[in-house]
Amino acid sequence: MRKLRAAAVQLRSGADPAANRARALPFLREAANAGARLICTPENTLRLNRNREEMIAASAPEKDEPEINAWARLAQELGVWLLMGSGSIATGSGKVFNRSFLFSDEGKIAARYDKINMFDVTLGGGETYLESATVEAGTQAVLVEGPMRAKIGLSICYDLRFAPLYSSYAKAGAEIITIPAAFTVPTGQAHWETMLRARAIETMAFVIAPAQGGTHDDGRATWGHSMIIDPWGKVLAKLDHDEPGFVVADLDLDMVAATRAKIPAWQGGRTFTGP
Repeated sequence: MRKLRAAAVQLRSGADPAANRARALPFLREAANAGARLICTPENTLRLNRNREEMIAASAPEKDEPEINAWARLAQELGVWLLMGSGSIATGSGKVFNRSFLFSDEGKIAARYDKINMFDVTLGGGETYLESATVEAGTQAVLVEGPMRAKIGLSICYDLRFAPLYSSYAKAGAEIITIPAAFTVPTGQAHWETMLRARAIETMAFVIAPAQGGTHDDGRATWGHSMIIDPWGKVLAKLDHDEPGFVVADLDLDMVAATRAKIPAWQGGRTFTGP
């Protein structure tokens, strides 16, 4: 029997990476002390600033970003696998990657994932986002073996709306899918929990969804409501608010294979033409 205790940490990040880490640290320690061996933080954990020029100017290439080593040391110090939900990493061509880092309990980078699907939308009320103006999209899905030999598929925020990415993870054997996010309030209220549960049900994998929450220094408001969901679509743990905090849940990794054996739709589907 493989059981893994996991945590989703909810934050309210700003533009200062060191301050963001300092605010996250008490929750990381508390989650580790509660027995969590996989701890996940939200999208934009490193820095959250919607001013494009300031964001790009503040971002460095991965090798020159001191916070990467700082988060790696935290994973080693706490003895946990730590997903730093994402940070802006300079591409060298005037944009950044929105990149997740998964650190092992030895403080090594076990995996990197660059957000594939860009949040280029106009919402009701004229609220507009053009993530692609700042962020270079990734092209590679990433599946990695984590604690307890768990196969973990990485994604970020707006990826949530694109089911084929998650279908590919299910077919590759993913047992856990991470979806760190910074959802807007209108879309969060309408879609956040519904889509997270849908991704868990269709892939029959655990979903860990740590979120940014509340009104940030740059005036942006995010939804929060971080949660952990099992392969049957049951919410195991969640925060019913947008304040910083964390939730912990025990993941029975053997449940993934058992659930997939009951309803094998995750591996099938006929091809078709049209409309």
